[in-house]
Amino acid sequence: MEKKQSLHAHIKSELLARIKNGTYQKGEKIPTELELCKNFDVSRTTVRAALNQLTLEGYLERTQGRGTFVADKKVHQTLSQTVKRYVDQVEVQGKTAEIILIDLSVIPASETIQLALGVPPNDPIQKIERVRKANHSPTQYEISYIPWSTAPGITKEQAETSLYNALKQDFHVAIAKTTEHIELTLSDESTSYYLDSEIGLPCFYIETVAEDQEGNKVEYSQSYFRGDKTNFVIERLYPEDAEV
Repeated sequence: MEKKQSLHAHIKSELLARIKNGTYQKGEKIPTELELCKNFDVSRTTVRAALNQLTLEGYLERTQGRGTFVADKKVHQTLSQTVKRYVDQVEVQGKTAEIILIDLSVIPASETIQLALGVPPNDPIQKIERVRKANHSPTQYEISYIPWSTAPGITKEQAETSLYNALKQDFHVAIAKTTEHIELTLSDESTSYYLDSEIGLPCFYIETVAEDQEGNKVEYSQSYFRGDKTNFVIERLYPEDAEV
């Protein structure tokens, strides 16, 4: 290490490697700050900076008066082409999945919704607010907008299972394409309330527009994912003759 200011990054990297290779198991208490200072021969400030970053990123959990523990593994979700429901993606990771309906109402289309879905002004839109959980801990807060004309009268039961499955099975609307825009954001007062997090937590923000087989826009959604509890997997398929 050539630069003193890179010490905390080195320590963070080493601790993260120990977490990922199983040296430190989920729920295990890691060495104290003092022990880590002696282990790495650095100051307490340097160790604390590394621990704070790992905590912010969701790899560690710090409990007042008890110490620092290895957090549960993050929920993996697929952004590639997939037909797996959220419940299926979570349960295959050994976690219990839940979808909680917060609000189901009909609202007039705002300018943002008009642009996203291509509907007339004040067109009736079903607004569906949900929280997704893994092992009873919130990982995602989502607001979906579906035109009434696309699927009139969506129910609580449909919203708490799979909207896309309900659209296909109950309203004969098959999703053929989604376009997703992803960026980083910080949780505000409302988002942090539903995600059960502190205000300012780094989150993934994804806007999605779904289309049916005829190219009609049938859903627009805004989703916030806890950055400390979620990561994404992207798979790309390349034809043999592709130039990359």
